[in-house]
Amino acid sequence: MYLDDALLYNQGYMISINDLDSPLFYLFDYDSRSFKINMSFQHFHQFHEIHILLSGRASHLIEGDYYTLQPYDIVLLRPSMMHKTEYPSGGDCRRLIINFRVPDDSPVLHEMLQSCLQPFGAEVPIYRFTGETRAQAFSHLNEIFTLGKQPMTPLTQQFIHCHFLQFLATVAQHAGESSYEPQELSDSITQKVYAVTSYIHRHYASELSLEYLAEKFFISPYYLSHQFRRVTGFSLINYIQITRVCNAQQLLLYTDMKIADITTSCGFTSFSQFNRVFNKFCHTSPSQFRVNGVVTPITAIPYEKEPSPGSTKV
Repeated sequence: MYLDDALLYNQGYMISINDLDSPLFYLFDYDSRSFKINMSFQHFHQFHEIHILLSGRASHLIEGDYYTLQPYDIVLLRPSMMHKTEYPSGGDCRRLIINFRVPDDSPVLHEMLQSCLQPFGAEVPIYRFTGETRAQAFSHLNEIFTLGKQPMTPLTQQFIHCHFLQFLATVAQHAGESSYEPQELSDSITQKVYAVTSYIHRHYASELSLEYLAEKFFISPYYLSHQFRRVTGFSLINYIQITRVCNAQQLLLYTDMKIADITTSCGFTSFSQFNRVFNKFCHTSPSQFRVNGVVTPITAIPYEKEPSPGSTKV
């Protein structure tokens, strides 16, 4: 069925090519989401992800920055970028999620693919198109939707791959036409809290404390602590710790850095602190996590009282 004459959609429809570990991998997931299954904290993948909202309203957190979405906004997420979608209470919101990996190690294709993927590296990787540009971009996704109904032969897979690259190329070619602009939140304290989360994601390797952040953002420590928990669902100390742990997870999985070096590069003051905090949220040690090589979203948030101002750095 057509949804507002823009994108084809069937609830629960899925198209997949190869598996997560393959050099070439695609998953097109047409489904709906609601407030009750919002993730508690931002997560990351080792592949690219595209989120297209199809109905309702939603917001996206990307590396601590808050963005509001409306139908047909295209969110582009590069590998290892921390993010989560938040759906409001009420009815379900339909969306299309595309997870993919395309090999770019071919000398002939490398430059072309890098051009197609360039919009993923924008400061605000969200694109809002209208009119002919949106129709042109989405026509390739609609072709993929139709191809997915056919037997999945090597030729069908090749057609899907070609149409998807044309979709990426269309977005890249018209990226400058995007009308998306981040909106200021009407609640000024919520806006300030998200400014703090953004700062944490950019400075997690530095010494951070409730007192320091309160002074930097011109708010009392007590009020920041209270409002931070209200807006994010986390205590400030837990939010800082989890951000550091998630970045440490990436280094453990995707680099050969020594654990001692990861400890300092992610803002932990000692290996014992790193090991304790990592175990608290991941229920395993950093070394065992590296061996297992599996990331599970952090959901258990133990209550932890904020340290009194000036007493402790996180």
